[in-house]
Amino acid sequence: MLGNLYDRALGGERCWVRHDDGEVRYLPVRRWLGGRHADGDFDRVVLTLCKGPTIDLGCGPGRLVTELVRRGVPALGVDQSETAVGIARRSGAPVLRRDVFEPLPGTGRWQTVLLADGNVGLGGDPLRVLRRSAELLRRGGHCIVEFESVVTGIRTGWVRLESSRTIGPWFRWASVGIDCAAELAEEAGLSLSGIHPIGGRVVASLTLT
Repeated sequence: MLGNLYDRALGGERCWVRHDDGEVRYLPVRRWLGGRHADGDFDRVVLTLCKGPTIDLGCGPGRLVTELVRRGVPALGVDQSETAVGIARRSGAPVLRRDVFEPLPGTGRWQTVLLADGNVGLGGDPLRVLRRSAELLRRGGHCIVEFESVVTGIRTGWVRLESSRTIGPWFRWASVGIDCAAELAEEAGLSLSGIHPIGGRVVASLTLT
């Protein structure tokens, strides 16, 4: 969906995201790659919340999966980008190149599903993403989801990637405020069990009971 421009951004090309309302945000690729540019506080808290076998949906270059494996936590990443998957595997992360809605190993048996870096907004349909996460979890498992701390409600629209050389195609995306976490969780068959502010970011723990 993101296509070639996302892969080039992972390779170092400076890119940004344009929303259909005109808003522009730079793509935080260096943060996704980890290392000294990572959001260390965010990553530390999220990793602590990942209990037991963990599947990271939309894992990108795999910084969180890599660290989970280093800590001895069974983990698997899923991403559609060939470049991201290659980077993750070179870092020692087990990653599948696959759509998160395609069949995945361990369905119904994962202890933690991870949706970091805004991935609850995949496809512009956060409810579908959370229902998919619930399918992957075992009873008592948790979905660790990053929500927007400054967005109210659900903002669904079209976005595209751009650079100084290329304009990518439009695709659907959603920004989901933390105020929606409890209602969305209930609709997806989950329950809100915790909210964790981390600096200017926020994650929620959603439990399959």
